[in-house]
Amino acid sequence: MAKSPWTESASTALRATGVRLDSYDPAGTPGFTADKKVGEELLAERGRVLSDLQELLFANGRSGDRRNLLLILQGMDTAGKGGVVRHVIGAVDPQGVRHAAFGVPTEEERAHHYLWRIRRQLPGGGQIGVFDRSHYEDVLVVRVHNLIERAECEQRYEEINEFERELVEGGTTIVKVAMFVSLDEQKRRLTQRLERPDKYWKFDPNDIGERAKWPEYQQAYQDMLDRTDTDYAPWYVIPADRKWFSRLAITELLIQALEGLELSWPKPHFDVEAELTRLAAS
Repeated sequence: MAKSPWTESASTALRATGVRLDSYDPAGTPGFTADKKVGEELLAERGRVLSDLQELLFANGRSGDRRNLLLILQGMDTAGKGGVVRHVIGAVDPQGVRHAAFGVPTEEERAHHYLWRIRRQLPGGGQIGVFDRSHYEDVLVVRVHNLIERAECEQRYEEINEFERELVEGGTTIVKVAMFVSLDEQKRRLTQRLERPDKYWKFDPNDIGERAKWPEYQQAYQDMLDRTDTDYAPWYVIPADRKWFSRLAITELLIQALEGLELSWPKPHFDVEAELTRLAAS
């Protein structure tokens, strides 16, 4: 592709700073000027770049480098988090990926601090960790359903910021993605799940009830972005009505994050020429 259809880097175009959800367009393509056909072609091309960078990260991890990358996916049901896992993370070697989906806490998890279950799923050196939902459920769902007081929610924002600072200082690069689908598009996707037997398994009757709380969720997400968008762990806002764009955008964010590590292939811990001689004689 001769000229990039990105008018600015994805990390600049999608940064959450200053975004107001009450006027946000979930069908937009911020910073991207081309259409779906070009976007899908570019996704395939950039997926190969991401795969190469992930191999480089994994190789360094095998050589003792403790750095890793953590992708946090947040969004309402049908926003496309699962599709990102399949179509973006699916482009890389699965042995270098640690994936965790966080649903309703189990009885064991509820007996601990809300970050306990998160810490247990963090990626190791050389891995890409993927959180399908995350610790942010504990300032979103619980707030919308009035399971915690506002004062406790404020305290959790601070705890989360400190937790993420700790991770970054320990060698984790965090990419936080908030995916926003429109109310109409969510309705269309939920309808599709009810009209196709192969999609029944994805439907949760509670999703319809949650739609009635859309304004409360929008406010909870806005406060989450405002309070936990930091320079060391920034939020990126992804319009999710166009699946091809959300997948491409997240691919670009991951590529930029990995390129920022400035990785090189690890040096051998053995004498290459000596091993070639041994191999030739074997």
